[in-house]
Amino acid sequence: MKLVIPREALLKSLSLVAGVVERRQTMAILSNVLLDVKGQLLSVTGTDLEIEVTSRVTLDDGSATDDFQITLPAKKLLDICKALPDGCEIKIDVTDESKVVVSSGRSRFTLASLPADEFPNVDEGEASAEFTLLQGEFKRLLDRTAFAMAQQDVRYYLNGMLWELEPNQLRVVSTDGHRLALCELKNAEVNIDGKQQIIVPRKGIIELARSLQSPDDSVQVFFGHNHLRVVTESFTFISKLVDGKFPDYQRVLPRGGNKVVIGSRIALKEAFSRAAILSNEKYRGVRLLLAEGALTIQANNPEQEEAEDTVAVEYMGDGLEIGFNVNYLLDALSVLSGESVKLTLSDSNSSALVEETGDSDSLYVIMPMRL
Repeated sequence: MKLVIPREALLKSLSLVAGVVERRQTMAILSNVLLDVKGQLLSVTGTDLEIEVTSRVTLDDGSATDDFQITLPAKKLLDICKALPDGCEIKIDVTDESKVVVSSGRSRFTLASLPADEFPNVDEGEASAEFTLLQGEFKRLLDRTAFAMAQQDVRYYLNGMLWELEPNQLRVVSTDGHRLALCELKNAEVNIDGKQQIIVPRKGIIELARSLQSPDDSVQVFFGHNHLRVVTESFTFISKLVDGKFPDYQRVLPRGGNKVVIGSRIALKEAFSRAAILSNEKYRGVRLLLAEGALTIQANNPEQEEAEDTVAVEYMGDGLEIGFNVNYLLDALSVLSGESVKLTLSDSNSSALVEETGDSDSLYVIMPMRL
């Protein structure tokens, strides 16, 4: 059984699924990818039992002699493809169940294989809701909120992203307890009665965002009680869901803030970046001093070094002094795209609301810190 495939096609497929494959596994086969050849279609699948990604490649006539399935070490096969020259063809020759020869030109590699029938599948279950949208719209939702997900928090439900479905609307929310990011897509063709919420794990969000590379192509999304399935022309993504209840994010959205500051997004981002240089490396705190027409940013560190930067802003009202983690401010300003941003504040102990001016589909809540 043989397969001949252009290097670029195999490399693209392997790169798509390799991020899911864990190198240190209790099951040896989970370090492998499954190559499944059926007619003129090659499917490459990787899984860690929680997430499964399958990439599909259309083969030329005569590329494969037979239909077959094999598993090969993911990292080794990916490294081989990367090391081979551009434009070459890769030949995969299945000699027996335990050995596979991968060759190109004068290069030849013999890899150990494990039985394909032992390769596990993630059980999907039935979908309770589904919708279709453009990959670009979908990726925008993830990119604008993923940075605020918690990492290895004991509150395991924060180590992921909330997806909230309502009729004709999809909203995604992430928080690590210190900040919150929200982005919504209105007028989405979501056919659902009432409201449904699921929590997609952090690793799944990162891999899914990385896979959405064709902004103008469509993507189908299927919600189940225990699984999420995303299908495009070139890949299928399946993830188990986080079994837990996401906190009521509506309760932490600041309301009634009476100090509205409007400023240039780029100017503010650059000023925060400069002040961050001399902030405390551990706590990353900066002090914001708000006055009419100006926002002053101050930072200092245990070495008694200080930084101060002032940005012209649109603001009329009482002064305010408040502290924030500068990284949280920079993360929010980095994913926004408008020329100007709006900061809504109330007092030194209340969270700030950051959003684009005008009709914004995203908002960011940042808790203050004591300096």
